[in-house]
Amino acid sequence: MPSVHNLEEAKRDELQRRLRRIEGQTQGIQRMIDEGRDCLEILDQLASVKAALNGLSLEMVESFALYCLQNPEQFDGSDEAVRQAMKALARAGR
Repeated sequence: MPSVHNLEEAKRDELQRRLRRIEGQTQGIQRMIDEGRDCLEILDQLASVKAALNGLSLEMVESFALYCLQNPEQFDGSDEAVRQAMKALARAGR
């Protein structure tokens, strides 16, 4: 089964940058809670983190699906490559 190491280095770097940005957002939310900030402000930030995670998931699914379809030899044929791409889409949709 392909791993994230099969992705191009630039793509892995972009995923890491996005994760670090999300990590910074969550740390900011923790500070907001510690400071007793307004609940609606915190909820806005939580929504931002959720959107960022959804975007990251979509990016990961797209990269994996493209890898599956462009490298069917890594699977038990092209049918299995398509099944794995579809499985990734389904997981991201949860």
